[in-house]
Amino acid sequence: MNKYLLRGIVFLTAGIICVFLGYTLMENDNNWYKLIMTLGVIFFGIGVVALMYRVFRKIDRNTLIEDRKGQSEK
Repeated sequence: MNKYLLRGIVFLTAGIICVFLGYTLMENDNNWYKLIMTLGVIFFGIGVVALMYRVFRKIDRNTLIEDRKGQSEK
């Protein structure tokens, strides 16, 4: 498993858990929900960026492999 895929999944999961916890705290009238929800959104964003970076790296890697294969055939 790629490290960027693993980090993306971990941050996405942490973000979802933080936002869920924030909603729970908001229903209980606890003021910590603002900080928890902010962290959840930031974690979720980092997770999405890490997953997208992994996709772009994979596309770039496949393109490089195809280019090298084409150059070696010449």
